[in-house]
Amino acid sequence: MRSYEEARERYAALGTDTEEAIRRLSGIKISMHCWQGDDVKGFLFRDRELSGGIQATGNYPGAARTPDELRADMDEAFSLIGGKHKVNLHSTYADTDEKIDLDAIEPRHYASWVQWAKERGLGLDFNPTCFSHEKAESGYTLSSADESIRSFWVEHCRRSRRVGEYFGRELGQKCVTNVWIPDGSKDVPVDRYAPRLRLKESLDEVFAEKLDPSANLDAVESKLFGIGSESYVVGSHEFYMGYAMKNNVAVCLDAGHFHPTEVISNKLSSLLLFSDEMLLHVSRPVRWDSDHVVALDDELQEIANEVIRNGLLDRIHIGLDFFDASINRVAAWVIGMRNMQKALLRALLEPTAAMKKMELDGDYTARLAYLEEMKAMPWQVVFDEFCARQNVPTGLDWLTEVRAYEKKILAERA
Repeated sequence: MRSYEEARERYAALGTDTEEAIRRLSGIKISMHCWQGDDVKGFLFRDRELSGGIQATGNYPGAARTPDELRADMDEAFSLIGGKHKVNLHSTYADTDEKIDLDAIEPRHYASWVQWAKERGLGLDFNPTCFSHEKAESGYTLSSADESIRSFWVEHCRRSRRVGEYFGRELGQKCVTNVWIPDGSKDVPVDRYAPRLRLKESLDEVFAEKLDPSANLDAVESKLFGIGSESYVVGSHEFYMGYAMKNNVAVCLDAGHFHPTEVISNKLSSLLLFSDEMLLHVSRPVRWDSDHVVALDDELQEIANEVIRNGLLDRIHIGLDFFDASINRVAAWVIGMRNMQKALLRALLEPTAAMKKMELDGDYTARLAYLEEMKAMPWQVVFDEFCARQNVPTGLDWLTEVRAYEKKILAERA
């Protein structure tokens, strides 16, 4: 297209090769979270209410009710997103007719997911589900003072790691198995130390079994506060950062798990000085951890800039995490995934080496001029070219396809 050739020339004048940016973008895997498709319900306990600070608001028709429906919806989303990616599963998304509890999950309960992923060239990530369960009603799981409850969740997390290793071996792509727990207190506790000591001991038990590091990467995810844990969260950022550094597991940074004015983009270059790999859960918090669909906002761009400018792609695992039941769920996936790709492409199109030299030379005038000029460059034209080469719709053409899918498939579920 003539518009792409013009954009290519404009970027070349600044020292950027758009062809190389497109090539690199096509190889970046983003982990698309399954729970957007059914409002975090899963399939093991369909009748249970969400708990542990988890809320999906809205009643848009067409939520997936079975593993097959969920996979079909994700197939539709992936057909509108360029590149080959991963899918992030919670343990409650087991595909089995057996009546099992979370402390009895085995790799075979997820065999259909592996077969589906193999057929499509996808990777799989995994998460123990330490919420929406009667053994989480007290507000404490791995940090519970009740030994029977704590042991239940330790066993669940142990088994989750084995599922993750199974995914990695079967698919030839490392699975990130991420532990997040909702443990905390609505009001100010007297003893903050003891629950954290119990959590440390639980994690030591969970991670005691040595697994194949090429197949499974363990990660731990912090949170500042949540519904029901407004005053105290056991697994704070400081706790998990310290635990991860000492025990050689990855830190997961979730964009919505910090103070509303705090951002995760500025943390990446610090943490990766002391850790080999890390996990990002990219979300869009609005006032609190409300998990809105990822928008192409300033913080998303800063996250992408940090990843690309510092050459961290091979050490950072990017996944999305939101659940909006007020809009078409397939569209939510497409918007979020494509926005993450757009932010990465914009970062890939920067003349990073040139701007770093300006900075080292103390030429802050040129640095600012370049940074501002990049905002007005025709990156959207390059993204359209990327989509065209990936045989996925450009512009808003994907929305027409989602509407057709909604009319043909989703509306029937009502």
